[in-house]
Amino acid sequence: MQDIFNPQRPAGAYDDLLARVLSESRERPDWQPSDGPLPALFVSHGAPPTLDDPQWMEDLYVWGSSLPKPRGIVVISAHWENAPLAISATNAAVPLYYDFGGFHPRYYSLEYGTPDATELARQVVGTLADGTPMHHYQDRGLDHGAFIPLMAMFPAADVPVIQLSMPSLNPKDLFDLGQRLRKLRAEGILVIGSGFMTHSFEVLRNPDVIPRMVEFDTWAADAIARGDVDALMDYRHRGPHARRAHPTADHFVPLLLTLGAADDLTRVGTARDQISWGNSTRSIQVA
Repeated sequence: MQDIFNPQRPAGAYDDLLARVLSESRERPDWQPSDGPLPALFVSHGAPPTLDDPQWMEDLYVWGSSLPKPRGIVVISAHWENAPLAISATNAAVPLYYDFGGFHPRYYSLEYGTPDATELARQVVGTLADGTPMHHYQDRGLDHGAFIPLMAMFPAADVPVIQLSMPSLNPKDLFDLGQRLRKLRAEGILVIGSGFMTHSFEVLRNPDVIPRMVEFDTWAADAIARGDVDALMDYRHRGPHARRAHPTADHFVPLLLTLGAADDLTRVGTARDQISWGNSTRSIQVA
């Protein structure tokens, strides 16, 4: 495997993509009510070296380009668990949250300056207004579970974005939160669960583990295709090699958020189906 900590051109694939598509991205048509509800997405977001992978960058860009430009984006990332439910900063001047360590300094200078998200936050809070306590973190910018995939999907950074925290790592809690966010899709808001279809560090040390990641991914893809939410909620017991594919739950449960936000679990599209760094980067959209 390539040395992800010492790339020859840190974020080089992202730089190349930006040079090629920025003008095109700015000209994407805005979402209109006649477009109907946006899909709910689950993205395997990767890490800073995602920005060094030309194919991954291209796959994400093509995916984003297939959608009308949203009025706003709400991301629930594997990297933010907070109870009670919390919302990230909305001020455009708040910097990104570089929640990773050990990488090349270039990754800590990257910017993704999206517009002010105050109105989007008000809309989301209004949607969730049921007496549930909610905290607003004024100084928490987007973490890498949000900004890394969005840098490729919407490279013009011209869509307001907020993050919501995961209220817990219980799959049912994430599914329920997705259901509460569902109606936003009909208002031109893109709802994204951001995690990783498998998330094993063991595989980086021992490539012999890769077939086990593939087996878990195959099982999950089949369950998704069948709309078997019960199986996916019980992935710890039903998914083959689940505890090796996901030593912790944080990168899998955002998938349940996506399924909860969907209208029709029989209408699933796969935007990416690749093994990178030994892990499945399967990413999907559901109508």
